[in-house]
Parts: sequence; C-alpha cells; structure tokens
Amino acid sequence: MSERRRSAVALSSRAHAFSVEALIGSNKKRKLRDWEEKGLDLSMEALSPAGPLGDTEDAAAQGLEPHPDSEQSTGSDSEVLTERTSCSFDTHADLGPGAAGPVPAAMSSMEEIQVELQCADLWKRFHDIGTEMIITKAGRRMFPAMRVKITGLDPHQQYYIAMDIVPVDNKRYRYVYHSSKWMVAGNADSPVPPRVYIHPDSLASGDTWMRQVVSFDKLKLTNNELDDQGHIILHSMHKYQPRVHVIRKDFSSDLSPTKPVPVGDGVKTFNFPETVFTTVTAYQNQQITRLKIDRNPFAKGFRDSGRNRTGLEAIMETYAFWRPPVRTLTFEDFTTMQKQQGLGLWWTGVERF
Repeated sequence: MSERRRSAVALSSRAHAFSVEALIGSNKKRKLRDWEEKGLDLSMEALSPAGPLGDTEDAAAQGLEPHPDSEQSTGSDSEVLTERTSCSFDTHADLGPGAAGPVPAAMSSMEEIQVELQCADLWKRFHDIGTEMIITKAGRRMFPAMRVKITGLDPHQQYYIAMDIVPVDNKRYRYVYHSSKWMVAGNADSPVPPRVYIHPDSLASGDTWMRQVVSFDKLKLTNNELDDQGHIILHSMHKYQPRVHVIRKDFSSDLSPTKPVPVGDGVKTFNFPETVFTTVTAYQNQQITRLKIDRNPFAKGFRDSGRNRTGLEAIMETYAFWRPPVRTLTFEDFTTMQKQQGLGLWWTGVERF
C-alpha cells in the first residue's frame, strides 16, 4: 500500500502540469504576458514620433494646437504650415533689406564720419605760443600742414574732401614785443573773395579716403586779392580757423574753388581749435621762428648754418635769398680806382693833375 501511495504521489507530482489547475494557471499567465506585450507595444507607439502622440507633442512644442480629428484635411495642414512660416519670418523681420525704414544708408554714414587731426601735439605746441603763418603775393605753404585721418565713410560712396580758412572774428591784431602778446588793433579789413581748396585726389571712394592720411601740404596762402592760382586769399594780421569738409558726391553740384562750401545733409565740416593761426608777412614771435626752424624738415640748412649763432642775425644769414650788403670801401680801393681812372684819362688825352 505504501508503495502504491508513493507512486500515486509521484504520479500526481508529475501529472501536476497536466492538471486542470495547472492548465487554468498557465492560461492566466499567458494572457497576462499578452497584455504586458500589448502594453509594451502601446508604450513604444507612444514614444514613436510617427504615432498619434508624437504628432500631439510636436505640435505642442511648436506652440500650435493639433486638430482633434486624426483625418485632418489638406486645408488645415496648409494653415498650420502658413502659421509656422509666418512666425519664422517675424523672428528675422528686422534683418531684411529696408526693414530699418526709408532712411538711406549714406545718410546715416554721414553722422558716423570722424576726422582726426594728425600731428596734434605739434599743433598744440605752436598754439600754446601763438601760431603764425607767412603769407606772400606768390603764395606760401603752411607749416605745420593740415593732415587728417578720416573714418566712418561709406566704402562704396564717392566723396570730395575740401578745406577752407575762415576768420575767427572781425578784428585786426598787432604784436606787442615787450609783452610778447597779440593785441587787438582795430576792426578787420573788408572780406576777401571766398576760396576753397579741393583736395587733388577728389573724387574718390570712401574706402580710398579711409586708407590714407589726407594731407593739404600743397595748399598755399596769399595776400594777393587778384590771385588766379587757386591759393587761399587772406589778410595779414588777422586770425583764421582752417576747416575740413567731407562732401558726398550727390551734394557737390555747388562745390567750386571760388564759392563758399555748400551746406546740407551730405556735407560735414570739422575744425580743430589748436589749428587757429595769425597771418603775418614776417614772423613776429622769435619762439615761433625757432620752433618752425627746429621742426620743419625743409629747414635743415637753417639749423646747420645757424648752429653757433643767436638772435635775428643767425636767422637772416640762413635765408637763401639773402645777400650781404655792399662792403665799405678802403683806402686801397680808392687808390685802385684812381689808377684805373687815370689810365682812362690818359687814353683820352686829358692831362692829370
């Protein structure tokens, strides 16, 4: 009996897999696995961008509401595309051409133009003493010469660069030697004909002007009111202010060497207080004379020959056009002259005394 029971128990344990309870339990487990697999498929579908949830999340990310019907018409698709396109253009609308308004670029560039005076330290040294400029009938160049650096031009725009010299006030001056100062001597002389020096490199592009130092070293000053050489006409013993003008091409119709500089939005004028000078026909202040001889590269001969001399004598003897006066006649000169004169009288038959 015991062996039969043990075999029954053993048989029951082996046959347990084929029992009704086992079959029902395995069916439940199979269904559970199927549901888990379906759930996994649903979760993967939800994560897929091509799925219905993917469209919803993409639309939400773009700030657009999806149509509740999955079978959306082509018209609604075009509306969504139009909305996205308009948003993208609104973001960069200010970068398009003409978005800043009708103001031309050249107009704004005139406000950005800057002119820097070159050799400003040298000009200041002269200004502290009282700058003087020689004027002559034939015309004399300035020293220091006006040299400027221009920035802020439109590289593709065409410009004229010009210079004129205007009175500082309506006074005439004289130099007081004992105080080494310029004093007012009366009212200014009658105005001279207007003259404008147009830089010989004009007309040129903004890029050309900005790549070089603009020099007015060929400009000459004269006191000849009938001058026909294009020199700047000035009165002696008056104070003047040089001015630099940047003139856009489309505002240059009235630009002329014998007319005042035109005024308008296409013209910008610059002046520097340290360049004010007094016109003279001969230097009045000896400090100005020494400084000009010392700093002018064309005055090397003045510096070499006058190295050991002082005062006006050294300056006068260094001028190229200066000639020494006729030397004093000595007794030997008179004797020689008498002999020559006596020889001439003998040939003419006149008896000497």
